[in-house]
Amino acid sequence: MEVFNLKKVVAGIPKAELHLHIEGSFEPELMFQIAKRNNIILDYDSIDSLKKAYQFNNLQEFLDIYYTGAKVLLYEKDFFDLTWAYVTKVHSENVVHVEVFFDPQTHTNRGVSFSVVINGIYKALEKAKQELNISFKLIMSYLRHLSEEEAFKTLESSLPYKDWIDGVGLDSSEIGNPPSKFAKVFNASAKHGYKLVAHAGEEGPVDYIWEALDLLKVVRIDHGNRCLEDEKLVQRLVKEKIALTLCPLSNVALKVISKMEEHPVAKMLDKGLVATIHSDDPAYFGGYMNANYYETAKALNLNKKQIMQLAINAFKSCWLPSKGKEKHILEVKKYFNSL
Repeated sequence: MEVFNLKKVVAGIPKAELHLHIEGSFEPELMFQIAKRNNIILDYDSIDSLKKAYQFNNLQEFLDIYYTGAKVLLYEKDFFDLTWAYVTKVHSENVVHVEVFFDPQTHTNRGVSFSVVINGIYKALEKAKQELNISFKLIMSYLRHLSEEEAFKTLESSLPYKDWIDGVGLDSSEIGNPPSKFAKVFNASAKHGYKLVAHAGEEGPVDYIWEALDLLKVVRIDHGNRCLEDEKLVQRLVKEKIALTLCPLSNVALKVISKMEEHPVAKMLDKGLVATIHSDDPAYFGGYMNANYYETAKALNLNKKQIMQLAINAFKSCWLPSKGKEKHILEVKKYFNSL
């Protein structure tokens, strides 16, 4: 495909975002605005100095600054503003469906109630549905550096809002915090009707992907980059049509890969894996959906068919009813046929 047309092609694709941490969409400008409103002094004297701090050597360095930024979120309006800023941004990038992670423990651990967090986020997503025609699902993540006992408390807090929450996930520091640590709480979450996903095989070993499948019984793997190290695992993921929600710009920012040309997504597509592309924590990693599609396609020289497949895979793997999925997949095909 002609490179000069790539940006335009990417911009027009109807997209589903399945791997997005709402706290990771916290742009510095909004962070300063909310900090000022809540009389909180940030550790940075300007937006520029904060942006300069967004240079990470690994996942943990990013998480340290991520949790610092979250400290300014205190009230329902803060969570609403954060979420509304995200949905309006992605609406401009032709994202029509979002499945949003939120980290309640990041906030409840500092005294902000679960209800404040979820009310702000949910109201903004509902507004986006009504006004921007963006459908959504909400995924509550357990922080893996905390105990399973803490995760159980979070599960308990979520139950009054069960109708708002579609699934649970597992995120934060991966190394040393295997999925097996959370097997009981995932089993309990499933009994409450939550769908299950987990971050695995980003920095952690390939064993963590096996554990997420066998012990947590997840329906999607978030990241999963390292699955290619195990051919048996690849065959299983293909057979069971388990989607991998990949985040290319995040992988470069966190040194999971040293440059975009090394990204495994093209190899994954070749092997028949259900690979998809998302933005993870876009305020910190230099790009929302269009940038992730564009930079990946450019670096790996993806053709139109491969780019279309990535977009279709995301809708196939999303949690919309089959009628909604089919409608969007048809729109993607129609778009590519018109090019």
